[in-house]
Amino acid sequence: MTEIARMDELKEELEELRVLVNTLLTIIMEEADGVQSGSAQPLTSLPSLGYSM
Repeated sequence: MTEIARMDELKEELEELRVLVNTLLTIIMEEADGVQSGSAQPLTSLPSLGYSM
């Protein structure tokens, strides 16, 4: 494999990894606990203030 072909392969892999990281960050940042959408049960026995993700 020539150096140019290897460099092109690495560039493609890097771009795929960038897309994956962006997707994962988007998933993590969107309603991480599910409470905003109502899909998760709230923590009822704990006070509603003073907690953060």
